[in-house]
Amino acid sequence: MTRTMATIGTKWKPIIIYTIGKKKVRFGVIHAKMGIISKKVLTDQLRELEEDGIVKREVFKELPPRVEYSLTPKGLELLPILNMLTRWNQKHHGNTSGKGLRVR
Repeated sequence: MTRTMATIGTKWKPIIIYTIGKKKVRFGVIHAKMGIISKKVLTDQLRELEEDGIVKREVFKELPPRVEYSLTPKGLELLPILNMLTRWNQKHHGNTSGKGLRVR
């Protein structure tokens, strides 16, 4: 459990993983969907997730440059767990979709 929490146990990493899901997503889309995370923190968290083999960063040599993020097979294995946590939250806290929740 200690190693798992060291890998995904920050405030943002599970939300980033859940936001990316099974698709390829650009940085701006992740940031827009999450809303309240700063670009610097999102960048740092994505880098750490990439270093841990959870997220794949793909750079396209275009002008302007395009970067897409997706989950690795290791990252995809976390989705059922995060979905269970989402269902637990809905059961015990209703479907508030984050409204009225205080983020620390």
